[in-house]
Amino acid sequence: MKRDVDHPELHELDHRHGAGFDVTLLWSARSGKVYVAVEDARTSDAFRIVVEPAHALDAFHHPYAYGGPSGGSTTARPEPEAAALPNGG
Repeated sequence: MKRDVDHPELHELDHRHGAGFDVTLLWSARSGKVYVAVEDARTSDAFRIVVEPAHALDAFHHPYAYGGPSGGSTTARPEPEAAALPNGG
């Protein structure tokens, strides 16, 4: 587990990179929430979603199905607190 220096309450649980995408699975020690952060280097788009812990790995592997810009699942929702995450929100 890696701690984010700028946000010590966040723990990086997993990270993957491929096809121009960076996807990071994060857990907040302060709130207990699980986030998936996606950055698309091709378009400079980025988004963060909060996910139910039971769906964390599935959301990590399929973030657009869990409420990304073109997704729309009920198990993930944009989180106002996500603006405090690294790289905006």
